[in-house]
Amino acid sequence: MRFPFICFATALALVAAPAAAHGPNDPPHQTYCPGDLKLEGGGAIKDFCISYVTHGTLNASKSNAILMVTAIGGNHHRIDHLIGPGRALDPAKYFIIATDAIGNGLTTSPSNSKAQPKMQFPKFNMRDMVNSQQRLVAEKLGIKKLVTVIGASMGGMQALQWAVSYPDMTESIVPIIPLGRTPAWTTGVLEMLRQSIMADPHWNGGNYSSAQPPERGMRLWAGWLTGVIVRTPGFQESSFPNSQDVITGLKNIEDAGWKRMDANDWIYQSWAYDQHNLGTTPGFNGDYHKALKSIKAKTLILAGTGDLLNPEYEAKEAARYIADVRYVAINEQRPMGHLSGAGATVPENEYQNAEIPRFLEIVTDHGRKIQ
Repeated sequence: MRFPFICFATALALVAAPAAAHGPNDPPHQTYCPGDLKLEGGGAIKDFCISYVTHGTLNASKSNAILMVTAIGGNHHRIDHLIGPGRALDPAKYFIIATDAIGNGLTTSPSNSKAQPKMQFPKFNMRDMVNSQQRLVAEKLGIKKLVTVIGASMGGMQALQWAVSYPDMTESIVPIIPLGRTPAWTTGVLEMLRQSIMADPHWNGGNYSSAQPPERGMRLWAGWLTGVIVRTPGFQESSFPNSQDVITGLKNIEDAGWKRMDANDWIYQSWAYDQHNLGTTPGFNGDYHKALKSIKAKTLILAGTGDLLNPEYEAKEAARYIADVRYVAINEQRPMGHLSGAGATVPENEYQNAEIPRFLEIVTDHGRKIQ
């Protein structure tokens, strides 16, 4: 099946464009600043603030809350294709808390920290992200249990971590194109992307100026990540029947995407991605399968067939050890890899917007738990 180039160009624009800007009709940015955030590996992020927006209204019993956690390089707009009237996460029914992860440039990050700027910022991991979100949910919003935690890519990884770290707060989770642990393949991909950035002389050990960012390195980063790694060979072939056209396509991706994130922010988030392993959660002594077996939350895993960033075999293995799980391939007929969960293509978005509400209806016992 040939994928029309015009559709590919639209998808390219959605994926490679800078993180969605806030519009006048979007919910307002909010922040919760609990002070220094202690990190699992030691030290703390000073003067920490987590950024978020909300959709819908929290009901009186605080039983209709959904937490959205974002992907690497993404922000609280990351799964906007699932939020809205008639979509999977309908604000008329749910109170949706869309958060920004540590290091994305909105929540406290190397690029915006005054106390620990640039490479002075401490390294953090996925559980530090989850712990910061838990403080927002519990301390700021007073919510004791979430209907679900949902996110794509690194967001899916955080969703799984939520179910392990805070089992009594998660009724369900929806990890999209996730990993329960980061395999050597993925770490290798991320390391080469980091080296692409760091090889640019303007990176200057992370001490680049806004006037002279590492543009050459970030162009390579954008082209490799958005133009190659998140796709599959078959999808590229259907998108570019003339293989030489991919060169222009990659140039367009680089032009549109190299500015979409601060270099240091992405590098720090990628280090957290590297370290991810549910088994290293305190109390599990490195036993990955034991951590998966501990998950009590109802789970819907939506995976990308042929995923070259978060290999699908990892998602399948996670599904074998989670007690109450449904595993769904987003599109096996036209494998798109990681792109299938990117919110870039209409059929894949429609599929998720059908699967997720059916799952949530089961979770909420056809609405009786939401009052």
